[in-house]
Amino acid sequence: MNDVKDIEHFIREHPFFEGMPDEDIKRLTGCAKRVCFPAGTFIFKEGEEARTFFCIQSGQVALEIHAPPKGSFQIDSRKAGDVVGWSWIVVPYRWYCDVRAVEEVRALAFDGACLRGQWDENPRLGYEMYQRFVPLMHRSLQATRLQLLDIYGTN
Repeated sequence: MNDVKDIEHFIREHPFFEGMPDEDIKRLTGCAKRVCFPAGTFIFKEGEEARTFFCIQSGQVALEIHAPPKGSFQIDSRKAGDVVGWSWIVVPYRWYCDVRAVEEVRALAFDGACLRGQWDENPRLGYEMYQRFVPLMHRSLQATRLQLLDIYGTN
């Protein structure tokens, strides 16, 4: 199988894209590429420009924030079958946390500018993707809130 067919197959099989129409899968395939990150590598860091999101095929990542004077701590994690990264949707397109590969990670990286261009051409696809991302955003915000309560909870 060539790489485009492999990418298209992976998208079709990934739970995040379940039930998505064929034409949308083909549009998404054009915005995706395979990536690999060795264990310990930062995939992105807080404050950097957010250009992508990742569908994890294998491995695990830790989402971490820095909270002075406590230092860095893990607020959540993602594993195979999960999606990480939604800051590329929200202006000013900056990451709100660090993401580090806990073990080797293989994933598809989706180019945010390419996707936003696809959405401009096909607003239905944009709406569909927003419906899929909002629960991820909610999960991330809830996980962060709970971790902050643990760290800064009332004494």
